[in-house]
Parts: sequence; structure tokens; C-alpha cells
Amino acid sequence: MANAQLITIIIPLLFLAIHTTAANEPPKPAEKAVDVVVEGVVYCQSCNSYGSWSLTGAKPIESATVSVICKDHRNRVSFYKAFATDGNGYFYAELKGFRMKHYFLDHPLQACRVKLVASPMEDCNVLSNVNYGLYGAPLRYEEKRLAGSNYEAVVYAAGPLAFRPAHCAPKADHEPSD
Repeated sequence: MANAQLITIIIPLLFLAIHTTAANEPPKPAEKAVDVVVEGVVYCQSCNSYGSWSLTGAKPIESATVSVICKDHRNRVSFYKAFATDGNGYFYAELKGFRMKHYFLDHPLQACRVKLVASPMEDCNVLSNVNYGLYGAPLRYEEKRLAGSNYEAVVYAAGPLAFRPAHCAPKADHEPSD
């Protein structure tokens, strides 16, 4: 009986002690989320630059699709998402859900690539390998960060990337002079 009375006294005291301690602790500051962002531009390469990586005379492509693919240190796909360009051919790809399991080996600079997927332009929808857009353009760190009170983003760049026209008029060779 004495044990039962002792337990009924101790349990409320423990409950009170736990809640009092938690109430007296200072509030923890909200953790700042750090996101990974990839940006770049997609163009339609001019027929004058066909066969090169030159983008002289290129025009930006609105609503082109690119994909960001990240692989972990065991070469397994850890992130994949497609993104569309805006009216200036610019894409801003927030990699929501991207996680690094190994800080160095799974870092976006080593793990992620940007590939061309599709162009809405019927006259400029052939994939090109300008800046490795066909096989995966590597990311570049250009010391760009965006910061807010509870938000921070590290912005990486890729490309510029380009589609090319399916048919270009043959380049005129220099005609022999008479």
C-alpha cells in the first residue's frame, strides 16, 4: 500500500519536472534550409554555327525541357527531375528533395548533370552536344547564393545548351575565281 502511495506521488512530480524544464528552455532557432539550384539557358543554334559549339546568332527557346540527373557515389540515380525554360530560354531548377549521403562524393558538382530533353520548336528540335547537353553538362560553381531569413540557396550554372535545326542549307564554298 505504501508503494502505491509513493508511486502516485512520484509520477506527478516527474511529469511536472519534465514540463517545467522544457518550458524554461530557450526556444531553438528555426533551422535554415539550404537548397541546391541549377540555372542555365537553352538556345536554338544558328545554321551558320552548325557542327561547332558556337552560339553566335543563336536564339533562346521558350518551353524547352531539360533534365537534372544526380547520381550517388555508387553511380545510382539519386535525383531526377525535368524543368522547362521561360520566355528567354532560362531555366531555374530547384532540386527539392536532393540529398547528399556522402558530403564530398555526392556533392552536386560531382553528382549532377543537365541534359537536353525536348524542344517545342519543330524547326529546331535536334539535340546537340554543345557544352555536353547530349550526355550531361557538368555544373559550375560561380559563387552565387540567395539568402533569406530562413532560406539559403546555392546556385550552380550549366551550359548554355542548344538544340539545332534538323535541316540547314549547305554552306556555300568559296567559288573559284576565273
